[in-house]
Amino acid sequence: MPRKRLTIYFLFFMVVLSLLLNQGNIFVHADTEGGGKLVYVIPIEHNVERGLEAFLARTTKEAIEDGADHIIFEINTPGGSVEAADNIGTLIADLEVPTTSFVISQALSAGSYIALHTDTIYMTPRATMGASGIINSDGTAADKKAQSAWLKAMTSAAEAGGRDPLYARAMADSSIDLPDLNAPKGEFLTLTPKEAVQVGYAEGIVDDRTELLYELGLSNARVVENKVSFAEGLARFITNPIVVPILLSLASLGLIVELYSPGFGVPGTIGLISLVLFFYGHVVAGLAGMEAIILLLIGVAMIIAEFFVPGGILGILGVGAIIGSLFMSGANISEMVMSVAIAFLVAIIATVILFRRIGLDKGVFRHVILRERTTTELGYVSNQNRLDLIGMEGISATALRPSGVAVIGEERVDVVSDGSFIPINRPIKVVKVEGVRVVVREL
Repeated sequence: MPRKRLTIYFLFFMVVLSLLLNQGNIFVHADTEGGGKLVYVIPIEHNVERGLEAFLARTTKEAIEDGADHIIFEINTPGGSVEAADNIGTLIADLEVPTTSFVISQALSAGSYIALHTDTIYMTPRATMGASGIINSDGTAADKKAQSAWLKAMTSAAEAGGRDPLYARAMADSSIDLPDLNAPKGEFLTLTPKEAVQVGYAEGIVDDRTELLYELGLSNARVVENKVSFAEGLARFITNPIVVPILLSLASLGLIVELYSPGFGVPGTIGLISLVLFFYGHVVAGLAGMEAIILLLIGVAMIIAEFFVPGGILGILGVGAIIGSLFMSGANISEMVMSVAIAFLVAIIATVILFRRIGLDKGVFRHVILRERTTTELGYVSNQNRLDLIGMEGISATALRPSGVAVIGEERVDVVSDGSFIPINRPIKVVKVEGVRVVVREL
């Protein structure tokens, strides 16, 4: 009996030891997952616009060139430009490496569209995703054509990732009724993390990047974190649809005020800096090319030449060239029309105010406006004033019918009678002088 009991204890010990060893191997295997692999972490923050598109194009290209095994997009955006979102979605869909969206706080509107293009989606417990209705820059609903195109794009993005397109459509179409997800008819669908997992739009809920890497089996992978450079951050700020009209208004206001200022000072400097910043941001964002810069320089040269060449044609062509360069640099034609219109209105208001207060006696206008006047005080007269003849007497040298010639003193003067006929060689007297008109009366 003791021998049998000992054998049982021995077998039990061996089974427990085997389980412990296997469990240890599992831990070791889990800890070593992702070893030797490269993960790129790329942020998608703030508004979705063409500056973000340029940043993602650069960082994803670097990730591919460095041989990245996985790309994680950390998303926290309220949305933005539909055009930029569409380009970013295409960029992500074309990547040949696995991609993951990690929604840190919000992936709304264009942000949800971008997230749907990645292979997997993970969310933090406080994150939200959805509310993707398309609106214009002025806050009004987009036209039916634009809404239909956006709805199709959301549907295609969901289907491409193997997700139920119903929920993507509900994010962009408020007419879809989903009361179980707190999105009744008239409301856009916004998913919480639990709801996103429930409908298959998210693979899981994690607290931070460390937990996400563990879920992806990349705990020991080498992580490269990308950040927006100063130039890219400045470009993203400058190309913001709210900032563009402000920059153009400052440029127009500064240059208009400079025209009324002696020399070149602070207003002109502010105007030029605003114009340079506009084109710098759009060049860095990949929106403006050399053709826009060349057209701008041609326009400026034409306006300068207008001060030396009369006619006004060069000035008009110069202004047209500058406006053309602005439209060539804009991300969206309708937004650029609005921005240029605002800047033009600011310029008109500034011109009217300055003209009424200052006139054309200061600034560059003082060099092109003729200020000399042919006044009597300066010795300029259109005719001789003969006030000295009033009261003098003479003889009519011709008959006055009523005009004629009289001899006053020793001078022959063209005169006119005060209304009556005066025969020749009759005594007369000057009674009034009106400019060149000498009026006489018979004595």
